[in-house]
Amino acid sequence: MNGPLASWATPLQSPGGRAHPEDPPPFRTEHMRDRDRIVHSAAFRRLEQKCQVFASYEGDMFRSRLTHTLEVAQIARTVASALQLNEALTEAIALAHDLGHAPFGHAGQHALDACMATHGGFEHNAHGLRIVDLLEDRYAAFPGLNLTLETRQGILKHCSRARAGALGAVAVRFIEGGQPSLEAQVANIADEIAYNNHDVDDGLRAGLLQPAQVLAYEPFARAAVAVQRQWPQLDDRRLMHEVIRRSIDANVTDLIRNSQERLADARVTCPGDVQAFGEPLVALSPAMREHHLAVKRFLRDALYQHHRVHRMAMKGRRLVRELFAAFADEPRLLPPECQREDVPAQMQAISDYIAGMTDRFAVAEYRRVFEAGVPT
Repeated sequence: MNGPLASWATPLQSPGGRAHPEDPPPFRTEHMRDRDRIVHSAAFRRLEQKCQVFASYEGDMFRSRLTHTLEVAQIARTVASALQLNEALTEAIALAHDLGHAPFGHAGQHALDACMATHGGFEHNAHGLRIVDLLEDRYAAFPGLNLTLETRQGILKHCSRARAGALGAVAVRFIEGGQPSLEAQVANIADEIAYNNHDVDDGLRAGLLQPAQVLAYEPFARAAVAVQRQWPQLDDRRLMHEVIRRSIDANVTDLIRNSQERLADARVTCPGDVQAFGEPLVALSPAMREHHLAVKRFLRDALYQHHRVHRMAMKGRRLVRELFAAFADEPRLLPPECQREDVPAQMQAISDYIAGMTDRFAVAEYRRVFEAGVPT
């Protein structure tokens, strides 16, 4: 249960309510109910077999979207508690932030967006909202999960103005230029902290990064010196685990302290002040932000551009493109529940079907559609 809330936090009982009114939960806040519905959703379970960097068929020891999501939620809860925010809302947003991802990570997303270019495109944040508003079908009384407005707004981290106009109240800040809630800001930066550090860990585990490359970056090097001073006989594997652990701790500590200072300086007194402020108030310090960006550049050049990662991405893009083309050309290849009468609805149904696939299901479906001798 949450401790006392700061005046700038989102209230525990949802101000924005739900699209379909429900009786309040007797033992939980409204945002606790949101969090629990997300965890019990089919889309959340599918994250286990959707890749972060390495496709799920590459091995079981790399992070999936699910393990990444749990790590984001843990970091976000810590920061929300320190800033006296609505912890359940922060956690709900963090747990839902990747629900809309297509298979094969960003490669699959870009391929699906290209396939849908003449039908509205594909944005994973908007698709995540579509999942919780419509595609989940667990409840008799309403479509989707019927989440609160605050959680739905937090899921929508990015949104084009054109799409925002069609989404209504949940996307109004993308039209008016307002800031997200502090809880959403925390979840957003927790996501960056998690993937920056954990992609380094996965890159080392895969052998695509070497300890010397990572330790060329000053904050990592400083942590390594401190670790080796205390444990001089530590092997490289445990050394790097300890360095990454300390890096996460340094990021989180910096984020909390800098955000506390920014909130005090801004003199915000309510959630409305936060949303009307000219820039996000939850932020890393300039020095830590520069380190953060340097690590992102390093990961881009040394890991994301590695030929093995490029090969995985190429396979994912090709698979998504060819499945989409086959289904668009012959919709009767689709399961009956995904077949529609008119073209726009059919294209959206194909996009929903492919976006909902796990990496392994997408590979299996590709084989069923294209390979002779594979049961259909």
